[in-house]
Amino acid sequence: MTRPTALIAEDEQLLAQALRAELAQAWPELDVVAMVGDGRSAVVAALERLPEVLFLDIRMPGQDGLSAAAELADTWPLDKAPLPQLVFVTAYDEYAVRAFEQQAVDYVLKPVQTERLRKTVGRLQAALTARSPAPPDSASAAIEETLAQWRRMLSAAGNGALPGLPATAPAPLKLIAASDAGGATVRMVPIDEVQYFEAADKYVRVLSASHEYLIRTPLKQLLPQLDPNTFWQVHRAVVVNTHAIEAVHRDEAGKLHLQLRNRAERLAVSRLFAHLFRAM
Repeated sequence: MTRPTALIAEDEQLLAQALRAELAQAWPELDVVAMVGDGRSAVVAALERLPEVLFLDIRMPGQDGLSAAAELADTWPLDKAPLPQLVFVTAYDEYAVRAFEQQAVDYVLKPVQTERLRKTVGRLQAALTARSPAPPDSASAAIEETLAQWRRMLSAAGNGALPGLPATAPAPLKLIAASDAGGATVRMVPIDEVQYFEAADKYVRVLSASHEYLIRTPLKQLLPQLDPNTFWQVHRAVVVNTHAIEAVHRDEAGKLHLQLRNRAERLAVSRLFAHLFRAM
């Protein structure tokens, strides 16, 4: 019988070593095949080693654990291995813990707490046992179930706030202040004219039918300010105005692409958000 495998992504080396040592006690059969300190390295190592469990620190320098998970959901080679079980590593916070518990999200606290880790290990062991071996005709259903679980987890842990945190939702934006391409002029762009937003380096591109603008607000901070009935996230780096969608195309590999009105480019839809267009 092959040993279950795991990857640990944690930027604090002592905490990473402590987690590995605690896992060795709680789950001796687990083989930690890689330990990395940032999200970018986590993506590279995970795609190379295809572990069955990912322990991702939510906050890491550069690409954080949430972005790494979103990228892996879209790039994971499902023909080689099923999506791994996902566990978030987080510093203790009463609101975060309450939110994770409400969403049934697997998490590990740092510094590592033995009893909490044992509960997570028990759930992981049960999940791995339940999914293997799976009948061939259930493969698609299993993939969709895992993707749905990842969506819930990313939603619970992301977007700059956690469910359970006291917050008031702002009214949806009507106008957005954005710079033109040269950066010399700020335009007040009606939100209804925006066809899509795309994260790019330190900026977010704001695309209308005929113009491009730039804003510095990160996409995860912008999302809560948009009307969720109109603007849908379709990729980790793209939010689209649904009123601008002309057609949804599926390529030979089964991936979805959006054709917008008045724009030539097509927008890729990631696996995490493909369910939004299933009935179309």
